[in-house]
Amino acid sequence: MNRYPLNAMAASTELAARLNDPRLVRFVKNSTTGGRPRPQSLGGGAAGVALLHIERARGGAGPWVTAHTWLAAATDDELSAGANAGLFFGAPTLAFLTHAAADQPGKLARALATLDTATSNLTRTRLATAHTRIDRGGRPALAEFDLIRGLTGLGAYHLRHDPAGELTKAVLSYLVRLTQPLPDANDGLPGWWTDLAPNGARSPDFPDGHGNLGMSHGIAASLALLSLAMLRGIVVDDHAAAIGRICTWMDTWQQDTPSGPWWPGFITWEQANAGRVPFSSRQRPSWCYGTPGIARAQQLAALATGDTDRQHIAEAAMLGCLRDLAQLDRLTDSGLCHGLAGVLQATWRMAAASPEPDLAAELPNLVDRLLTRSPQDPEFLDGHAGIALALRTVGADTAPLSHWDTCLLLG
Repeated sequence: MNRYPLNAMAASTELAARLNDPRLVRFVKNSTTGGRPRPQSLGGGAAGVALLHIERARGGAGPWVTAHTWLAAATDDELSAGANAGLFFGAPTLAFLTHAAADQPGKLARALATLDTATSNLTRTRLATAHTRIDRGGRPALAEFDLIRGLTGLGAYHLRHDPAGELTKAVLSYLVRLTQPLPDANDGLPGWWTDLAPNGARSPDFPDGHGNLGMSHGIAASLALLSLAMLRGIVVDDHAAAIGRICTWMDTWQQDTPSGPWWPGFITWEQANAGRVPFSSRQRPSWCYGTPGIARAQQLAALATGDTDRQHIAEAAMLGCLRDLAQLDRLTDSGLCHGLAGVLQATWRMAAASPEPDLAAELPNLVDRLLTRSPQDPEFLDGHAGIALALRTVGADTAPLSHWDTCLLLG
């Protein structure tokens, strides 16, 4: 008998036990900014640990009092609904958590009403700013459209909690427009090309900007959101064509090797002009920028559009990562963002959607590899909370009841 689900669940339970009491947990840093921990952040604060305990409580594995204690800890700071707010920080984060905790009709209704309103107002403001930018022909900042800070993240929230709502469709329509060339542009670059470096700032190393393919800050997340919406029957004008435009661009940069296809995390102007990328552009196989995140986005696109060839390529790309030990050895981190836990969650999601058994057969090796690691940080993106959630998914072999990996756009 294969014991890896039991081992995964036991490890998840042990990690969660270390995170029972907020008074005894010390966050190392804010993994997004490198600065002080922010309670209302999924990238370095109490919010991510609250998500772990909400998932456990919904599955009957832990008490609701622990989840509510961590939810209270996540609000232990002035709530942000301004320029720095997004799915991973501020009012949208607390709205996401509160929805996850509302396991019965009417539960937390007052808090949800307030947080939904704040998140909706923020989304409307961001949409207006984005459309004004497109109208004037300017290039976007990553923070305009990405998952962590931008409209794709806000769209993931709205799709989960109000799928047929006005704002869900408005975000999808914006993403359709994002995939179109800018008005009067004749440079052949896609509409999501940014003048900035991958860190979101101007840099002499990227004088002409870049095109970002990643899940955390790039167009893969927008592809995943458009595809998830279509799979749920939520479609706007030019929706399928937008998915096609992103996929065509990704096809341009697909690199084929004996171990399987892969995609670079970003394209520089020089590479776009030359039409090729060096092998050194291959990222470590992580959720945030590497092939696993991009492959899951491509699999979702294939499922949404009925493209069996694309689904086969996406799944072959993931298998190539999992079976190439040299690639896996590049993953020195354990967490969800750029470590093994993110690959584990992406693999489970892809395996659940695949008609072939190959991806599922790789889960025991991933669990064994992950269980040899011991990160120090308790937080969600890079630490114990996220690892515990991924291990719990595999151990239970069922989709998360709290839909926590919506924030990664894996499901």
